Amino acid sequence: MSASQVPLRPIKRGSVAKLWLAIAALVIAALAIAWAGAAPLKGVTTENGVMVRTLEAGEGELITDQDGAFVSYEGRLEDGEVFDSSNGQPVPMLVQGVVPGFAEALQQMREGGSYEIRIPSELAYGDSPPPGSIIKPGDDLYFSVEIAQVVRDAAQLVGPPPTAPNAPQGEDAPAEETPAN
Repeated sequence: MSASQVPLRPIKRGSVAKLWLAIAALVIAALAIAWAGAAPLKGVTTENGVMVRTLEAGEGELITDQDGAFVSYEGRLEDGEVFDSSNGQPVPMLVQGVVPGFAEALQQMREGGSYEIRIPSELAYGDSPPPGSIIKPGDDLYFSVEIAQVVRDAAQLVGPPPTAPNAPQGEDAPAEETPAN
């Protein structure tokens, strides 16, 4: 035997099997920890298909359809191209004043929270995206949203929404009822 050779001791019977069992146990433990850590990031999908994933939970009551909020957001297409952004500054919006899917998502949020949402096309712009927009007919929309502040009952403070552009006007408008004296 030369000086550079080290004698190997024989391995005890069953040691290799114990080694593989220990490795398997470590892998299973790592997967369990990863799964448990990722559970809060899975999000919820509403009945209508709007996906809301909570990145940071907010506090207080959920936003309602009568509320308003100061929201920082970035809207993206599926390929990641940004089509709209508040540029990191909270902007005011009424829940009733946004596309139906965004309104539905807002009602899953709380003040101080941070969220990612996916709005299916039929609850966004469907086949009629805004003119000049990079949004194409049928595009789903993706948003990163932070709720800076919630204004409760803001819809009542602001008053009724403006008349829709295609709503009947003048003689064609439905008659308003006047209270009887």
